[in-house]
Amino acid sequence: MKLNIQKICASALLIAIGLIIPLFSPIRIRLDPASFTLASHVPIFIAMMISPGTALGVALGTTLGFFLSSPIVIAMRAATHLLFALAGAYYLQKVPDLLEHPVKTRIFSLVIGIIHAAAEVAVVIPFYFNNNLSAGFYDKGFFVSVVLLVGVGSVLHSMIDFEIALAIVKALSKQRSFSALLPPQRVHGQQHS
Repeated sequence: MKLNIQKICASALLIAIGLIIPLFSPIRIRLDPASFTLASHVPIFIAMMISPGTALGVALGTTLGFFLSSPIVIAMRAATHLLFALAGAYYLQKVPDLLEHPVKTRIFSLVIGIIHAAAEVAVVIPFYFNNNLSAGFYDKGFFVSVVLLVGVGSVLHSMIDFEIALAIVKALSKQRSFSALLPPQRVHGQQHS
């Protein structure tokens, strides 16, 4: 396996951004007991658009950061990001021009959002039934707290963050240093020889 120093550096920067956004972002939507930080998944989505290796590195790096700084349920939810990041990155590798088709891109985003949400719900369920969550989860009940807020909320949050990441990648793809990280099909939306 050939090491790509640019992708390693990009991964490190995306991990750092992925750890900073949840800590310092002022843009949070609070729907007690859940909280959604706008753009918190953007670094993982950008990594996913670069390559499977970058997606794996960023998802692992941000997960480690959450294990060192957050309650276990939040860290476990972060660990589930490995699933959607790798699934999405491999699919984009298989269908590299997918992001050039708006309808297919939105369907892809929805599918990734469903994978993302299903994995997070699967992690939260054991914590819920073992009474290891905040009182707000129990006040709202299982359906509202877990199915709607964690499940549906994660799908919507995922899709919004995906759109932000896509806009950033499209803007940055005009820069030679960033476009070198992307598969040729994602540079200015054109095939390159």
